[in-house]
Amino acid sequence: MPVEVASYEAIYDEHFNFVWRNARRLGVPEASVDDVVQDVFLVVHRKLSQFEGRSSLHTWLYGILVRVVRDHRRSQARRTAKAIAVAAEPEEPEPTPLDLLAKREAARVLEGLLDELDEEKREVFVLVELEQLSVADVATALGLNVNTAHARLRAARSAFESASARFRAKEKL
Repeated sequence: MPVEVASYEAIYDEHFNFVWRNARRLGVPEASVDDVVQDVFLVVHRKLSQFEGRSSLHTWLYGILVRVVRDHRRSQARRTAKAIAVAAEPEEPEPTPLDLLAKREAARVLEGLLDELDEEKREVFVLVELEQLSVADVATALGLNVNTAHARLRAARSAFESASARFRAKEKL
């Protein structure tokens, strides 16, 4: 039975940055993020009346995002032409050049470390560690058994720590 939820416009306004940020974290190339986010919100618009409230709206949106990202990866693999459009991440008001440099470097390092995780581990890691969702919510969003989600999270944490240690060792050289 569908539950009453906020309007599409309110959901878009409140969750746009969440969807955009996690599309990047899930490995969507910067030039394709806008397309993926648009596709997510098209699905939300189509399916909002069917939202039953069995999970949080955040979890439901993330589940849609994961499926759209997977579809996007499959379609990108079939295409030979690459998109040229550049999507810019919304920035904070008037940051200093040093702030911008530090933020870009941190994002580059994080993306590099996340790139070392396989897709299944990366999805769980991003939601639990970066978005602070519970493992139970993550399992629901990804259609997993809770124990499977925990196992993937443990493996992802271990792989992330190993990648981080290798990065720190390289930086010392």
